[in-house]
Amino acid sequence: MTFILTNELERYARKALPAPAGQFAISVLEHVREGRFQRSLSLIVAATGAATGLEVGYEHYKGSYSNPVMYTPIVLSGSLVTGGLMGFFSRRAAQTVLRISSMLTLADGIIGVGFHIRGIARKPGGWRLPVTNIVMGPPIFAPLLFGTSAYLGLMASYLRREEDPSDAGLQQVSAEQGAAIEKKSDWRADIAQGKFQKHLAAITFAWALFSGFEALYSHYKSNFRYKAQWTPVLLTPVLMAAAAWAMRSRRAANTFLPAASALALADGAAGFFYHARGILCRPGGVKKISYNILYGPPIFAPLLFAACGFLGILASLLRREGK
Repeated sequence: MTFILTNELERYARKALPAPAGQFAISVLEHVREGRFQRSLSLIVAATGAATGLEVGYEHYKGSYSNPVMYTPIVLSGSLVTGGLMGFFSRRAAQTVLRISSMLTLADGIIGVGFHIRGIARKPGGWRLPVTNIVMGPPIFAPLLFGTSAYLGLMASYLRREEDPSDAGLQQVSAEQGAAIEKKSDWRADIAQGKFQKHLAAITFAWALFSGFEALYSHYKSNFRYKAQWTPVLLTPVLMAAAAWAMRSRRAANTFLPAASALALADGAAGFFYHARGILCRPGGVKKISYNILYGPPIFAPLLFAACGFLGILASLLRREGK
């Protein structure tokens, strides 16, 4: 019998949790498994869009906004936050405002990689000194990581609302509605039904690569002064292996992937604490908080690695395509 993570979690919730908490946990798992969490994910998009927007904002501030295109992620993060909040309250807004702002933000992230590559090439020695210029130049994969929130927003725009009928309830809808539901059989219908586990595992693999690479050369700059700086570097191949295996195996998606993702999520949260402490320990501390945030460790960067763990856990709770 195939091990299904959501089934085991539901069984545990019934046995170990008080009745109200257990029922709530079971309801959440059912919503995720069936793709009925548009409002929740829209709210997450708004929160993560704000955090990544702030991160990009002060990183580009350090670059004096020397190129007008550096303003685009700031503007788009605002539209993403707005789209996420509107999507929480309105299905139509989720399918229009959130979807459009997410697509624009993803496109901006891809264009941003091109500008960052050009920035590295323009440094003395260009690509003849790849290690030095990648480490000291603009972070090459940062624009793609900025697109994490946008990707989640795009997925959210195709999901169903929490209040929509469950899969069992769909059997009770009218014949006309049932025919419309049966007519949908493309990837959009798969997302709406929570059947995109392999797809999300592939995204987890890619985002883990980008985030791990960013952590590697960011911590290399400080010569890995603290042993904890090695943890995201070492966890990256573990998470990538778990995501790759999950693309091929349903059992791996329900066992190895959530375990590796939970470690990445916890490591990102711990990294956020260390970065915040590093900022407060700089000369001036909270008295010069703006300056220390600008020139201290990037406070939200560890949360981007934690986001990879979130993607992996979410993938493990979904159904596989075609199932």
